[in-house]
Amino acid sequence: MRVMHIMAGAPEGGAENIMLESVLALARAGVKQHVVTRPDNAFRLTSLADAGVGVSTAGFSKLWPFPTNIAILNAARTFRPDVIECWMGRAGEFAPASFRDRSIGWYGGYYKLKRFRNCAWHVGLTRDLVRHIAEQGVPADRIGLIHTYASFEGAEPVDRAALDTPTDAPLALALARLHWKKGLDTLLDATARTPGLHVWIAGDGPIEADLKAQATRLGLDDRVRFLGWRNDRGALLAACDLVAFPSRYEPFGTVTVDAWAAGKPLVAADAVGPAAYVQDGVNGLLIPKDDVDALAAAMQRVISEPGLADRLVAGGRDTYAATFTEAAFVRDSLAFYERIVSTNR
Repeated sequence: MRVMHIMAGAPEGGAENIMLESVLALARAGVKQHVVTRPDNAFRLTSLADAGVGVSTAGFSKLWPFPTNIAILNAARTFRPDVIECWMGRAGEFAPASFRDRSIGWYGGYYKLKRFRNCAWHVGLTRDLVRHIAEQGVPADRIGLIHTYASFEGAEPVDRAALDTPTDAPLALALARLHWKKGLDTLLDATARTPGLHVWIAGDGPIEADLKAQATRLGLDDRVRFLGWRNDRGALLAACDLVAFPSRYEPFGTVTVDAWAAGKPLVAADAVGPAAYVQDGVNGLLIPKDDVDALAAAMQRVISEPGLADRLVAGGRDTYAATFTEAAFVRDSLAFYERIVSTNR
């Protein structure tokens, strides 16, 4: 099996992480791969090279698309892929028409079908995204459901002292882009109502200054740490006591899987993605979006209610083992790729 990937996303982000970790899992499974991506993330490029995955870089400019089109065609003609996977809408717009019968559009959000006009096959990250694809007129036999995965076995915890955090304080971790959609302002307000709770926020984005100013207004500068973008999620997860996921809008939210894989209790807002997979009181606590009191109460419950954290962790591990392991991802990906190859054969 020879698979080529096209990724035109941001330098960092959740979907970008999914793409990288997916390629690395397939490489460990022995799949021959080549990636066409932007040159703006050294960690991604180094990780791919270390895994023996070939890489071509391109600019993916909509205003001047010709160099990118040429780079993709050259890579495809040289690598001779059985399958081309286009990760998100921007990549889909660069899918080569001459390879349409073997090209996949990957949906990590509610993208419009027209962005994947040169993709005959489509993959949704969640059950609801599969529904969204089908409602746009794609035949069921051309759609796949492939969940993401996470694996943090053996991750050593970050030294709390290095991040000026007491070793004995309850610690919540938020892994999120610093954007209004992620509800981090709600988390700060809730933290102010949760005595003793410390919070790490790992991510970057356009409202960083606003969030830092809010933390200062709330008197949280001694309890909240803004870590910037991090590539050591496993180490951060190993060091925290709970995962806070207050997003207002989330088609899925890989943070849920990260928490389950790392064995950490999860508190999530009921955006459509988490609400489809988080069972309140079973594998996490599910609270209403934008509800500061509910978020504060849920985090306080995890910290202080006897046995609750252990029950949520056990439920999360069960959900993870059933659906979100690396083995399940590789199995489902290869099965879908084989469908494409068999159909084209």
